[in-house]
Amino acid sequence: MTLFPFATDAHPDLDPWGTVVDLGSELLAGKGAAFGKITAGTPDAPFHSAYFGVSRSQFRMTYPFNEHAVVVAGTVSLTDEATGESRTFTTGEGWFVEKGTAIVWDVQSDLFVKHYLAVA
Repeated sequence: MTLFPFATDAHPDLDPWGTVVDLGSELLAGKGAAFGKITAGTPDAPFHSAYFGVSRSQFRMTYPFNEHAVVVAGTVSLTDEATGESRTFTTGEGWFVEKGTAIVWDVQSDLFVKHYLAVA
């Protein structure tokens, strides 16, 4: 078993991943600096899990996989572009998004971090 400790007060345990644009999203506002750490598998595997962090920003992401996520730190509002449904999530709350869903992220804290499980 491998354990991945994580501090919620900063992101030095996360690796720089560029910006959300580098990860295939459209930046709408802010810098969208992205951070992360893979905890299982690889991004091209049938499934993988990771911590993902992002700075205060707004961006559009079309999910390239099915995702279950839990918020580790911060606050984000997610809006499904197809339905207009919007929900705000904070520490300890989570969601499931189906592959191909276009979501607008509104990161309302200086740093937002989630842990997710992605399934192709």
